[in-house]
Amino acid sequence: MSKRVGFSSPVTRLARGLGLAVAVLLASGLHAQEAVPAVRAGADARLVASSVELEQFDDRARLVLDLSSAVDASAFLLSDPDRAIIDLPEIDFAVPPPTATPRPRSRRRGLDRAKPVGLVASYRFGRLGPGRSRVILNLSAPARIQRAACEPGGAGRGSRLVVELARTDPASFRAAVQAARATMVGAWTGTRTSPRPGTDQSPAAPSGKPVVVIDPGHGGIDSGAIVNGSVEKELVLGFAKSVASKLEADGRLAVVLTRQDDTFVPLAERVRLARESGALLFVSIHADTLAEATDVAGATVYTVSERASDATAARLAEKENSADAAAGLDQRPEASEVSTILQDLTRRETRALSHVFARTLLTYWKVAGRLNKNPQRSAGFLVLKAPDVPSVLLELGYLTNRRDDQALSSSEWRDATATRVAEAITAFLVARESSVASTAPSRGGAEEAPIGAKP
Repeated sequence: MSKRVGFSSPVTRLARGLGLAVAVLLASGLHAQEAVPAVRAGADARLVASSVELEQFDDRARLVLDLSSAVDASAFLLSDPDRAIIDLPEIDFAVPPPTATPRPRSRRRGLDRAKPVGLVASYRFGRLGPGRSRVILNLSAPARIQRAACEPGGAGRGSRLVVELARTDPASFRAAVQAARATMVGAWTGTRTSPRPGTDQSPAAPSGKPVVVIDPGHGGIDSGAIVNGSVEKELVLGFAKSVASKLEADGRLAVVLTRQDDTFVPLAERVRLARESGALLFVSIHADTLAEATDVAGATVYTVSERASDATAARLAEKENSADAAAGLDQRPEASEVSTILQDLTRRETRALSHVFARTLLTYWKVAGRLNKNPQRSAGFLVLKAPDVPSVLLELGYLTNRRDDQALSSSEWRDATATRVAEAITAFLVARESSVASTAPSRGGAEEAPIGAKP
C-alpha cells in the first residue's frame, strides 16, 4: 500500500454534455492513450473537479482528478524549477487547495523515512486564465510522464483524469524539457505586450482623472500563503476591491484592478497594465507568512531598490518574484537594459515619488492598523519595476501571526484600513496633480512634492 492524500467535495452537479477528446503532448516524452468518448458541450456547461488524490512511491507517482466530464489535456515538463505541468480547459475546482503532499512508501527495508524520496515534492491546481486551468507537480527528482489521460469514472460518475509519473535519468528529463519548450509556440508566458484575448485586463479608457492601479497579488493557480484556512489570494482580492470601491465612491480618481476575480496574472502583465493605463500610482497588495518568527506582525510598505534594505526584504522579494514559476510559466531571460541610461532620470524621479507615497501610506495606515517595527523597506520586486510609475508593495500583515490573521479575516478591520489606504492614495495623487500644475513647465524635486493633508 502507498500513502495517499486527497481532497473531495460533495459536489454532485455534473456539467452536461461537455465533450473533448483527450490529447497528450508527445513532445515531452508522453505516450498516447486511448481517448475517452467525448460528449457535446452545452452552452452553460461547466467542468467541475470534485476530488483529487495523489499517491506515490519513491520511484513513481499517480495523480487522479475526478471530473464531471472528459477533457483535452496536454502535459509536459519544465525545469528551473523542475515540474510536470498539465494544462486543461477551465475547471471549477470544488476542492480546497492542497496543504500537504503524501509521504512516499518505499519497498526498500531500512529506508530513512525522514528523507523526502518521492517524485512529487508538492502540487497545486487552479485557474490560469480565461478558459484555462493548470495542475503543477513540483518534482524532487527527474521524472517522465508515462500517462496523462481521461478514463470513464464508472457508475455515471463522469470522468477521471489520471497522470502517472516515473523516475528517469537527468539526461532524458532535460531532453523532454527541451522538446516541450520547442512546442510552446504562441503560449503566453508573462512576456506579452498586449492584453490577453477575452480578459478585462485592458487599460481603462482615458477619463481625465488621475489613474491608480490596485494589484491584488497572486490569484488563480498561485494561491500565495495558506495558513489555517486563510488564503492570501482571497484576502488581498477582497481588500483591493474594498479600496477600489472607496476610491470610486470618492470620484476624484480612475481605478484599475489588475484582476477582478480568481485569475492568475503574470508579473510582467501587471506592470504592463500599469504603464498602458497611464497610471500615476501602482499599489500591489499582499499578506505573507514568516514561519520562523510568529511574533513578527504589522503592515509593511516596500519600494523597489537594486539592493534589499535587509535580509527579510530580500527573502520576500525572492518569494514574490517566483510567482510566474509558481504558476508553471517557463522563465525567460530578462530583456537587455540598453535603455537604462536613457531612462535613468525618469527612474530616479519615479523611485523618489514611490518613497514619498510609502511615507504617506504609513502615516495614514497607523491611524487604523498596526505597523511592523520596521515598516518601510525596499528590495528588487519585479512587480514594482515600472520605470515611469511610482509603485509600492503593501504587506497587510503576516498570516503566521495570530493577531494579524484575525485582523485580516475581520470585515471591520478591512473596512477601516481600506478607508485609510484609499485616503492616502487620494491625498498623494491629488497633491501630485496640483504640484505638477503649479510647477509646469519647470521641474521640481520629487522629494519635495507635497503629499496632501495630514490625517
